[in-house]
Amino acid sequence: MKDRCLCLHVQRAARALARRFDEELRPFELTNGQFSLLMSLNRPEPPPMGPVASLLAMDRTTLTAALKPLERRGLVKVQKDPGDRRSRILFLTDKGRTLLSRALPVWQRTHEEIENVPGSVNWDSLRRDLLAIS
Repeated sequence: MKDRCLCLHVQRAARALARRFDEELRPFELTNGQFSLLMSLNRPEPPPMGPVASLLAMDRTTLTAALKPLERRGLVKVQKDPGDRRSRILFLTDKGRTLLSRALPVWQRTHEEIENVPGSVNWDSLRRDLLAIS
């Protein structure tokens, strides 16, 4: 099983990458998941919860829990959608944008370091393959 299990290998790779990005983003007091969540809100128009949850492959309950610490830090704001009071709109605050702009170069540098390892995998192909699976 350990040699054939796709789930095991994808999870191990995801954990290794997550640890690396968590370490690099630690000075900003962000995890890789929080960084991804902030990036998903960095849009011209604040998105509703549903599309953000879908993009991040989370259910709404998990997204709500992930937003709480970011909201407490003043990085995001959650408001009722004026067009549909049952729905919520997610805003990246100015403080969140500032932190994201400071963390983005670290994220980019880390990606470059990982992707430029000699003899490494074909990253574009891997991204396409993972997207096809998801």
